[in-house]
Amino acid sequence: MQYIKTVAFIGLGVMGYPMAGHLAKQGLTTRVYNRTASKSEAWANAFGGTAHATPAEAAQGADLVLVCVGNDDDVRQVTMGSDGVLSTMTSGSYLVDHTTASADLALELDAACRENGVAFIDAPVSGGQQGAENGALTIMCGGEQAHFDAVAPFLNHYARAVTLMGAASSGQLTKMVNQICIAGLVQGLAEGLHFAEQAGLDQHQVIDVISKGAAGSWQMENRHKTMIADEYNHGFAVDWMRKDLGICLEQARRLDATLPVTALVDQFYADVQRMEGGRWDTSSLLKRLRKPE
Repeated sequence: MQYIKTVAFIGLGVMGYPMAGHLAKQGLTTRVYNRTASKSEAWANAFGGTAHATPAEAAQGADLVLVCVGNDDDVRQVTMGSDGVLSTMTSGSYLVDHTTASADLALELDAACRENGVAFIDAPVSGGQQGAENGALTIMCGGEQAHFDAVAPFLNHYARAVTLMGAASSGQLTKMVNQICIAGLVQGLAEGLHFAEQAGLDQHQVIDVISKGAAGSWQMENRHKTMIADEYNHGFAVDWMRKDLGICLEQARRLDATLPVTALVDQFYADVQRMEGGRWDTSSLLKRLRKPE
């Protein structure tokens, strides 16, 4: 495997834009591609890297290619499509996929990479836009130990924790566990805040007390104030959460795993979408519980 000095980042959304920026700040030669070209150009102007017209062009000459796009189809297009990165990546280079996608896709991409002599790591992230901007993401990885050891130092530029969970697809399966847990936590927090409001309690004081005990969570600490204020533009969108939960529920059916709460919360998020809240953040579950003014 070759020494990594040039990287390409494919996908400059709310996550990818700051993640790629952290790499450039470390002095790495960074090449970027985004479906909306103006976003790539803005990034290049801000961080000093270079913007490219296609994923293949961005990956040309890169030792490490990182992908962070929307869903399985998007990943297939930018990696295995006619202008995908695998058409120009060289043997001995590395491909890391940060997209939250299916386990099947991770295995498919791993096989395609092997055919091209490319090392693959599936590496979905948790921590949201704030975590990406602050370089404090949690990254769960699937792949071979030697490949992980080679890329982990670069992932650490925008993460607080990078962990190899097992063979290819293990990262995606772990991210599914993450989303399953978050769904239940956010619904519980929404119901608790709704109950406190209906009971006439000071919601801020309630959270100050209970967050110090067994009920405390990241969601409670970081989302309760904006939830109480009825503000839902502070994180991961409902539309994306439904995509993720769909992946979880499909995988659960294959594994014969029972996820009744996750399935229920998925339908609650569907209610939020019907309220035209698809772009609200996931804490908007409280919105559907509050009575209209």
